[in-house]
Amino acid sequence: MSSNKSRTRVLVHGAPETSAIWRPLVGELAALGVENVVLLSPPGFGAPLPEGFDANLDGYRDWLIGELTKFDAPVDLVGHDFGGIHAAWVMMERPGLIRSWVNDVLGVLEPDYEWHETAKIWQTPEVGEAFSKEVFTGTVAHRADLLRKAGIPSPTADQVAPALNADMERAILSLYRSAAQPVMAERGRSLPKAGTRPGLAVIGTADHAVGSVDQRRRAAERAGAKEIQVMEGSDHWWMLEDPKRAALMLTAFWATV
Repeated sequence: MSSNKSRTRVLVHGAPETSAIWRPLVGELAALGVENVVLLSPPGFGAPLPEGFDANLDGYRDWLIGELTKFDAPVDLVGHDFGGIHAAWVMMERPGLIRSWVNDVLGVLEPDYEWHETAKIWQTPEVGEAFSKEVFTGTVAHRADLLRKAGIPSPTADQVAPALNADMERAILSLYRSAAQPVMAERGRSLPKAGTRPGLAVIGTADHAVGSVDQRRRAAERAGAKEIQVMEGSDHWWMLEDPKRAALMLTAFWATV
């Protein structure tokens, strides 16, 4: 059996983000002796968007499954935001690819979840396109300022901003529209299948984009989460708010798997 130190940890981010959101956390994990951390960037989100790629729920599910099959052994999978949604399909459909999971968006799979207002804008034809022009055009400084207003602090906002381009715009509109309700509620019926692997559900109490605390707790219980970590006062980007705390949380969980 491989040592806990040598096991592969795979971190997947969401939208509109790049792998830069993980950098402070990766530094703290390294300080704790955690090696073999792999950052996977979904196509269009800090990685090229290939011609003909299906930028929808199924396309990203298949992409992530394809990436995970390249590893020699099951990995510890951490999914944030839409990366958590991509990870959820793996948790439910291909659990043999993972040793454990960490997820912060399970509330979106509850039957009574309603998408946040920005998501609803992106899901609306013409309205979404008009809104996206404000987000994905203009100077890099302007895009970085929008990210800071959304809650991503400096310097990460400045690192993510250049990737807010035409590829990400096309990907985000397609992805959010493929996930409009009742799609998520219907797919969420299979959430109990995630219980075949030990999981940690992360709940930031100030994060209102991915469901209420109650919805996320219910979803975590349906997913058979081994642990539920309620982070009082934490918002959507908990890994940036306190990277050391986040690293300690993850390593403590991995030590129990």
